[in-house]
Amino acid sequence: MTILIVVFCVFILILIITWGKINPFLAFLIVSIIAGALLGIPLRDISRSLKVGIGDMLGSLAIIICLGAMFGKIIADSGAAKKITEVLMKGFGAKYIQWALMITGFIVGIPLFYNVGFVLLVPLIFSLVYQYKLPALYIGIPMLAALSVTHGFLPPHPSPTALNNLFEANLSTTLIYGFIVAVPCMITAGPIFAKTLKTVQSQPLDLFIPQETSDRELPSGINCFITALLPVFLLAVSAILPYLTSGNKTLEDIFIFLADPVNVMLISLIIATYTLGIKQKMKMKNIMDGYTNSVKDIAMILLIVAGAGALKQIFIDSGVSTEIANLLGGWNVNPLILGFLMATIIRVCLGSATVAGLTTAGIIAPIISVTGANPNLMVLAIGAGSLMFSHVNDSGFWMFKEYFNLSLNDTFKSWTVMETIVGVVGILMVLLLDLFV
Repeated sequence: MTILIVVFCVFILILIITWGKINPFLAFLIVSIIAGALLGIPLRDISRSLKVGIGDMLGSLAIIICLGAMFGKIIADSGAAKKITEVLMKGFGAKYIQWALMITGFIVGIPLFYNVGFVLLVPLIFSLVYQYKLPALYIGIPMLAALSVTHGFLPPHPSPTALNNLFEANLSTTLIYGFIVAVPCMITAGPIFAKTLKTVQSQPLDLFIPQETSDRELPSGINCFITALLPVFLLAVSAILPYLTSGNKTLEDIFIFLADPVNVMLISLIIATYTLGIKQKMKMKNIMDGYTNSVKDIAMILLIVAGAGALKQIFIDSGVSTEIANLLGGWNVNPLILGFLMATIIRVCLGSATVAGLTTAGIIAPIISVTGANPNLMVLAIGAGSLMFSHVNDSGFWMFKEYFNLSLNDTFKSWTVMETIVGVVGILMVLLLDLFV
């Protein structure tokens, strides 16, 4: 009966978000209260469970996501993203323009949240469409595939960071595995798949043709690349720091401090504030105003993450998590596939990759310890499922359709297929990694 209650609650969550148009944060709170009552938690204790769940989920996660938003803001406002594109375009040339845009999307997509990266980079795509007279989808899909990959697989993006925290995985290890998974995903869904879209007609709207910017306003290419990739470099280095202590307790404490993701993001932001802000003659007040606005932009993401934490805690406090773990632990199914399929189903129903990933995590978390599944790979498996079959209930679907001025049919043939390729190749890579780690 408890399993049926969980299924019923997930169904109610999907229904009130899709049909009722209720904000996901409110939907999570409402369903959490319903689930707590149905699962036998005393009414006086339900509020306590909600508070504990929200607090545990946000914790250090709120700091990382906010710092990540600020870091992405300085990358965008300083012109670093545009400079990275220009450098790569000159390096690769018109013949390999797809690869240049894919790498740009990947590098810029690491610090920028998806919607910000999309709005920032799509005008760059259109400027190249007019310059080289190439089909918009042919050169645009590789960049957007790379953006999607970073959104689904790589910290500090909200869903992989939240899942990493919930599963008690290692953020540095998840990032390294995420890179291994991400590269074949974006190549397959990007340059390879885009070759099939050359005949699809897309006339971008004049509204999105970018304004010319003087090169003198932009920071240097070396500065842009080093600063944009700094969090990745620091997180990767932090994975090997514990092995360099040689038993020195003081050194070990310093390395543990430096390896903490919060400190990594804070150090990266401080350096970026100088290299891309102050050094470029930006006023400190303008930089800080930008940081304030960036946090406003991701406030709802934080609330959605908090709401997912509340529902997770209800499942734990009611004991249903243990029952789910025991039930699914006895299935002769790879738990990574189970996480992928569950995330796929919720993604198709809800549209939001972040909500799909977090909802799945709350249900699937208890089986990790029972089955011995690798928590780092589970983050990526659920990430792959959360990207599958993007369609009309996904805001990204409509942004892509309107910006590229496509018909619904062509949007399905391009955007939906691209996202699905990322998900399928992603889970295949995760399962391949599972054989070796």
